[in-house]
This record gives sequence, C-alpha cells and structure tokens, in this order.
Amino acid sequence: MKAPKAKTAPAKAGAKEIPIRLATGSSAPGTAEGQSIEEALGAQVRALRKRQDMTVAELAGQAGLSAGMLSKVENGAISPSLATLQSLAHALNVPMTSLFADFEQRQDVTHVKAGEGLTIERRGTRSGHQYQLLGHPFPGNFAYEPYFITLTKEAEAYSNFRHEGMEFIYILEGEVGYRHGNQVYRLRPGDSLFFSANAAHGPEELRKLPLKFLSIIVFERDQ
Repeated sequence: MKAPKAKTAPAKAGAKEIPIRLATGSSAPGTAEGQSIEEALGAQVRALRKRQDMTVAELAGQAGLSAGMLSKVENGAISPSLATLQSLAHALNVPMTSLFADFEQRQDVTHVKAGEGLTIERRGTRSGHQYQLLGHPFPGNFAYEPYFITLTKEAEAYSNFRHEGMEFIYILEGEVGYRHGNQVYRLRPGDSLFFSANAAHGPEELRKLPLKFLSIIVFERDQ
C-alpha cells in the first residue's frame, strides 16, 4: 500500500508550496524511540526524586553530589559512574536496578502465538467462560491484563462482574447482549465497549455461540 501524499498549504503566486504534515496516532505522551540509556536513567532519577518530594539540592546533598552534577544526570547529559548511581540509589532509598526501570520497561514486550495464551481461572470460569491471558504484567503504576475470552454452548450467562479500573472489549465472533449497569448492549463482530468496571457487567444474553472476544483490563496498582 502506498503511503498517502502529504497535503500542501495554499501558496501565493510565485511562492513555493509548503507540505502540511497531518498529525495522527495516540494522544498519549511520546516515548522518544531510540532514547539513550543516559536519558532514560536521568528521567527515572528525576521521577523518583519528585515522587519523594525532594528538590535537586536536597537529593544532591544526600548523594554527595553538586546540584549541577545532578542536573546533568537528570537531563541525560552525562554518563554517571557506578559509584554515582550507587550514591543516588542510596539517597533515594531504592535498589540501584530501579534506576534503569524506565529504560527496561520501554524494551519490554510479550509475543504470544495463536492458541498459546496462558489459560487461567477467573470468576467466570465456573460459568464456562474460558480465559487466555495474552501478556504478562509490565512494571509501573498501572496493571494491564489482556484476555482472549471464549464462551461455548456449555457456557452460562453471567453479568455481575465488578472490579476496579476500566475495561475494553472487542467482539471477534458470535453475538451477545452485554450488560453494563442498567444498559444491555447488543454486540456483533467488530463492535466494542469501553467502560468503568466498577459497575456490574458481563455477557447477559448469549445470542450466537461460540462467542469470542478480547478483553483488556486496566487498573491502578496498590501502592
């Protein structure tokens, strides 16, 4: 498939047309692909410092560094020695490996081949709902649980799931009347639902089986 041509802005007579780049994609903050380990380490030090409500001067003093040196570390301008990293970790009261967590997290990935998701038991298992976990948890403040869920003719309707966080479901096969709170949504392949998981929810009307759908649950970890 050919890449779409960039549109151009109207130009005055004799002036050169200027291409307009149309922004696309997620509104989530960028992660700066190819970020160096120094930049990732610096960002993690800054995040840990702010999480503990420490100023640059306070952390620098406790780590035996100058404020200027710490600023260079946080900005990724230098490659700190192991001794410096050890001093920062001690001052932040964290293991030294946690200083590299931001860099390691961006490199994390889960590859699950077809049919090889980890079969697990959840609340709906006793109602015949089959769950395959499609990814392991990544470090961070939020947990993400992607599932491939299958309901066969032996399955029973169950619409009283309740848990913390948000949930997104996407129907791949079959038809279902899916309850969320006081509303039942009739979903077919290609339909999706994104909702607060605190309200009672789940497949209430099994209209066409087998029913197969993706479910992604996101919730804040206990601190």
